[in-house]
Amino acid sequence: MSNNNTLIRGTMLLTAATFLSKFLGMIYVIPFNALVGATGGALYGFAYTPYNILISISTVGVPLAVSKFVSKYNSLGDYETGIRIYKTGLKLMLATGFLAFLVLFTSSHWLAEHMLTQQNKTGITVDEISMVLKLISFALIIIPAMSLSRGFFQGYQSMGPTAISTVVEQIVRIAFVLIAAFIILKIYKGSVALAVGYATFAAFIGALASCVVLFYYWTKRKPYIEEQRAKQDTIHKLPLRAMFKELLMYAGPFVLVGLATPLYQLVDQFTFSRAMAAIGQSEVFEIYYSAINVYGHKLVLIPVTLATGLSLAIIPAMTKTFTERNQAGLHRQITQALQIIVVLVVPAAAGLATLSKPAYASLYGLANIDLTGSVLAWYAPVALLFALFTVSAAILQGINQQSFAVISLSAGLLMKIIFNIQLIHIFGAKGAIFGTALAVGTAVILNLYRIHKSVGYSYKPVFKITMLVLLFTLIMSEVVIILKWLISFFTVVENGILSAIFILLAEVVVGGLIYLWLGYKSTLLQRVLGDRVNILSRIFGK
Repeated sequence: MSNNNTLIRGTMLLTAATFLSKFLGMIYVIPFNALVGATGGALYGFAYTPYNILISISTVGVPLAVSKFVSKYNSLGDYETGIRIYKTGLKLMLATGFLAFLVLFTSSHWLAEHMLTQQNKTGITVDEISMVLKLISFALIIIPAMSLSRGFFQGYQSMGPTAISTVVEQIVRIAFVLIAAFIILKIYKGSVALAVGYATFAAFIGALASCVVLFYYWTKRKPYIEEQRAKQDTIHKLPLRAMFKELLMYAGPFVLVGLATPLYQLVDQFTFSRAMAAIGQSEVFEIYYSAINVYGHKLVLIPVTLATGLSLAIIPAMTKTFTERNQAGLHRQITQALQIIVVLVVPAAAGLATLSKPAYASLYGLANIDLTGSVLAWYAPVALLFALFTVSAAILQGINQQSFAVISLSAGLLMKIIFNIQLIHIFGAKGAIFGTALAVGTAVILNLYRIHKSVGYSYKPVFKITMLVLLFTLIMSEVVIILKWLISFFTVVENGILSAIFILLAEVVVGGLIYLWLGYKSTLLQRVLGDRVNILSRIFGK
């Protein structure tokens, strides 16, 4: 098999593993919510946001950079330099990981005090938040080094170790989360806080399982790597300082882009409780917080993950086109990347907003469904902004404007910090959603403007497609609303989870088929997605 075919197969394997991991990460919250409820969800969210931020900071983009570094020098026949940077990087990641662990562990009580207002009436205490922060901090010790090892294998165009270890990590983590929570709550009748604490410690257990998989692959691949080193006749004797300078150049400022959502959620952690207490709604802040930043966020990311996965596949080719100064080809690729987002995310976000109550109830139960369903309806449209930010930032990387993403992210974060509390005071819990939308929207507008100025790109083709998509989405939504009204004569969401599931499935199937039929018959889907939609000819005919 050619190297190109091997690379394509490996990339597909890694893409499939990433999707499976995200899918598992989405569905496990269903039984988890049934065990710990809104209080546990809020507590879980309090732990994971600072943890995610520290993971990104402690890795500083080095795993991806090592992948590029190793691939570059391997292609030059210098395998020794790749091994050197891996071993040196491993020491660096262990050091930064341990430092991140110390920071989170020792500051846990201080963070907890600033996350929770004294006026909170829900039962979550500072000590409980401090406990979950301490338990999740242990994962920081090994995850940066584990991520670096994945990057090393990818540098050899070997995607299997990353793919398998990612899935194993997620399965072991989820199994530990659910088993530990069940044993503590159902068998030993322990507290929700203790169950959530062990659930966060599952990140460490999952990472250990991943390390075992990676070590297994290392023992299998080591003889081949040593053979390659023995055969090489070219060695770039790079000083350590030069190697790290090159690494950081590869890593670039895109570390911050991955921090976007956790940073917005961190603002909510430090402001949401106080703002809700100030407007007299502290007794429901847990319900709203978990619905927005934990459970609802998982649903919002479904269309984002699918669409950005297809759209981002274009970016490597875009980088090549930009390097070759093929302006027309570059513009076509930018158009396709943005059109994929519009065609897939706009109807999905509209559908989720329309079906927010049955969607939330089907997955997380009927408790407080009027509150949770309402905030999900407002949060769903933000999916389009999340997707546009991810793809526009990747386009900036493809056209060598990645440093601007730091500016746009900083501007968006500043908007969230300035307006979040005021928006919550005016609109209640929905204000936090409006604050996130304002922040992400600001970053998106700045990114799109920079793309336009940098390569002279015109958004007219995207605008035309958007108008057509909005028309089809409006038709789809009207039909779904009518269908919902007809079904209400027989059953409603409040009748139970089975009713919610029936309503959700019926309306998703009907709404989805209408949108696909309109998109297919108008050739919209063929123009944007190409051969991927050939399967629809079997459903709708030619």
